[in-house]
Amino acid sequence: MFYKDERLALFIDGSNLYAAAKALGFDIDYKLLRKEFMRRGKLLRAFYYTALLENDEYSPIRPLVDWLNYNGFTMVTKPAKEYTDSMGRRKIKGNMDIELAVDAMELAPHVDHIVIFSGDGDFRPLIESIQRQGVRVSVVSTIRSHPPMISDDLRRQADNFIELDELKDVLGRPHREFPIEKPEAPASQD
Repeated sequence: MFYKDERLALFIDGSNLYAAAKALGFDIDYKLLRKEFMRRGKLLRAFYYTALLENDEYSPIRPLVDWLNYNGFTMVTKPAKEYTDSMGRRKIKGNMDIELAVDAMELAPHVDHIVIFSGDGDFRPLIESIQRQGVRVSVVSTIRSHPPMISDDLRRQADNFIELDELKDVLGRPHREFPIEKPEAPASQD
């Protein structure tokens, strides 16, 4: 539940929200997302957290990061760490949980309601602490994916759970899969 006069702040765990929306078969339209929460209350800040691969010539997330930066979102980024696991596979690590938690704790005294877009159970103590400061906390994620994208503990701790699938018509657009072009088979040499 939202009240028109309450001061809101959004905290978006970028990779977590992307995975949840993808599991539900749609993409997030961030312009519509911002508009929806401006309608629900007095939106003071909308933070978006993501790690970026700095050494790649082209990062597929870079256009989104640039667009968000110019369209009312506060971008919080850091370089992702690339490593090779014991099986020789290339892995990327870029957890933004601490940055999100620190920003939420700093902003809590200035807002009435915080909305966290993540299902990560590691945020349960953060929500509990924010609630002790008198701030209401809503969590946006999904239980409709298989497996569910939200920790049961996080859902129980939040004042309000918002099912992402129910926001699909308000802030979603069809998920775009980019087809992988297959090389043409060589012509027969008979």
